[in-house]
Amino acid sequence: MTEELDLMAQDSDGGSEEVVLTPAELIDRLEQAWMNEKFAPDLLESKPEIIECVIEQLDHMEENLRRAKKGDLKVSIHRMEMERIRYVLSSYLRCRLMKIEKFFPHILEKEKTRNEGEPSSLSPEEFAFAKEYMTNTETYLKNVALKHMPPNLQKVDLLRSVPKPDLDSYVFLRVKERQENILVEPETDEQRDYVIDLEEGSQHLIRYKTIAPLVASGAIQLI
Repeated sequence: MTEELDLMAQDSDGGSEEVVLTPAELIDRLEQAWMNEKFAPDLLESKPEIIECVIEQLDHMEENLRRAKKGDLKVSIHRMEMERIRYVLSSYLRCRLMKIEKFFPHILEKEKTRNEGEPSSLSPEEFAFAKEYMTNTETYLKNVALKHMPPNLQKVDLLRSVPKPDLDSYVFLRVKERQENILVEPETDEQRDYVIDLEEGSQHLIRYKTIAPLVASGAIQLI
């Protein structure tokens, strides 16, 4: 399991660059994306290239196990590792689908207003799912409730009716790369904005919207 894998990633200018990862580094990327997605209140950037590479790696591992000798202890160990990876992958995807179902109008609105070259929060499959989910929700509301309302009340604004992600919620994080001059907004009117430095390896409890860009850049890890 020492072969390397090619991973296409977005650079800072919106272009793509090829990153070569070992299988261990690939799984580490998946686990980081999983943890961030679990603890972030908002839907994070889609990672289809990681998912695709992990699935390919699982298929490769499965093929290797078919050729291994029966009764070999290594087979059982690799099998358990594969199940662990499958659990992380499925949990990551379920977490994203739950957020899409919970915040779908806001996620689609964000996608609609996304600047050209800006990373998308949705994979093509997730985008199709979100659009279908919104259409089905609107159809259900119309058939079950809205058609029985007065004409002036037969429309519903889903952007207002569905709650937004709470970007003011607090998250635990671990700093992977030292960050300087992070502006922290006051919690009360009596306080003022203040600036902090985040030392590498340190852990903090901070309002999510303060450090959201650092989560996206990979400078910090949610825990």
